Amino acid sequence: MTKALIFGINGQDGSYLAEFLIEKGYEVFGVVRHHATGPALDNIAAETLEHLAAMYSGDLTDEATVRSAIHSCRPDEVYNLAAQSFVAPSWGAVESVMAVNLMGAATIFRAVADLAPYARVYQASSSEMYGRDTPPPQTEHSLMRPVSPYGVSKLAAHHMANIYRLSRGLFVSCGILFNHESPRRGPYFVSRKIAAGVARITCGLQDTLTLGEMMSRRDWGWAPDYVRAMWMMLQQDMPDDFVIATGESHSVGEFAQSGFRHVGITDWQPYIRTDPALYRVVDIPRLVGSATKAHRALGWRHEVGFDEIVARMVDVEIERAKAWTTP
Repeated sequence: MTKALIFGINGQDGSYLAEFLIEKGYEVFGVVRHHATGPALDNIAAETLEHLAAMYSGDLTDEATVRSAIHSCRPDEVYNLAAQSFVAPSWGAVESVMAVNLMGAATIFRAVADLAPYARVYQASSSEMYGRDTPPPQTEHSLMRPVSPYGVSKLAAHHMANIYRLSRGLFVSCGILFNHESPRRGPYFVSRKIAAGVARITCGLQDTLTLGEMMSRRDWGWAPDYVRAMWMMLQQDMPDDFVIATGESHSVGEFAQSGFRHVGITDWQPYIRTDPALYRVVDIPRLVGSATKAHRALGWRHEVGFDEIVARMVDVEIERAKAWTTP
């Protein structure tokens, strides 16, 4: 039975990946942070928890924990999905972001190379590595000049993965994932904030939704589609880097419009308030990826479109809002 170790198994991507691999007959192990107990494990369904081979508690900045997890389970595949992943707060926590996203990744690469050199590694890279100066569509070879500490940390880890690939012969593939969403998205991400706001307005729990920059455009995909791509990368004969994206860009305003339209509200602008305090220090006006290489080499295609993603997220938030109001 193939063994997989998922760092960040309690996150959006980690929880979907665990379900995906269990369905494929994998023996799945997970690593969560020391404080990830109780509500922090809400993304992992009870039946998924029952099927996990083991759960390790630790932190990417703790080398002993990382090495112990890899030594204990001797994985065939390792997925690094653990990160400080929220862009805006990265300005106030530069040291922490670099420690987790760069040094944590390097710790995983080193531990795998030392303890399980046969294992294949997936490194979660990010579209935030591109920055403002790269004309869309962005590809694996586009200029990468990030404009946030988060983007810098991800680019540094991306380069570190390539160093281990070249110098140690480690099978490590990087997925340059563009925005991907689901009801399991963290509450501070704009997609989840919009879905929750639309739901709460629909249920009479709030009157308006406050957002930042409305014109920023992103390439939004469906998270379960993207974890399938992660797995496909590790089934190839050689490691490589792949952009995973839909090839479409939609603005934050379009995301809100789609959500309100889904609940039958066509005149949606009166429900929106903008707050300059929510603007990013430096924003990227438009990100849209070209997944041509993934289409050709992996046979991967996204299956869920933009409006369906928004609708699914809003529907789940409506159920959450109703549960909140139920005595």
